[in-house]
Amino acid sequence: MTMLIGLTSRNAAGKDEVARYLAERHGFRSFSLSDVLRRTLERAGVAISRETLAAEGNRVRAAKGPGALAELALEELKGTPNAVVVSIRNPGEVEALRRRKDFVLWGVDAPVEIRFRRALRRRRADDPLTLEQFIRQEEAELEGSENEQQLNRVFAMSDVVIDNDGTLEELYSKVEELL
Repeated sequence: MTMLIGLTSRNAAGKDEVARYLAERHGFRSFSLSDVLRRTLERAGVAISRETLAAEGNRVRAAKGPGALAELALEELKGTPNAVVVSIRNPGEVEALRRRKDFVLWGVDAPVEIRFRRALRRRRADDPLTLEQFIRQEEAELEGSENEQQLNRVFAMSDVVIDNDGTLEELYSKVEELL
């Protein structure tokens, strides 16, 4: 049986941890829509931040359609039986990925305070240093126009939601149950 799992979540909810687990424990190929954007920004000499990634994603979707990044993923994953795609932020991306009959969208969620503490621990350069900044940054990603980030709409399209408010072992156990 083949499986293409899409992961969506708000910042620091654990989607990258789920993708890493699927790759390391079950041999899934991991593909991040954000990595496509990172490569473009690097080639252009643009500093990479949440803001520049969002702007580049919006530019690509405006130029090539809301599902453009997912189309690139599908092309790159052709012939790959088991894969996980992260950083799905627009409903058009979900619609494109659903063309693969084995696609399922998992939402990963955790309370904002837990996610903020995780963001502080991972120490990414562009992560906010206060809870208020974290919430403000997140709000900008929740509701956009057709070609922008629309995390609320994407999350509502999830086939299943994983509550990641506990330990890594609990998260891994929830992933195992879904497989």
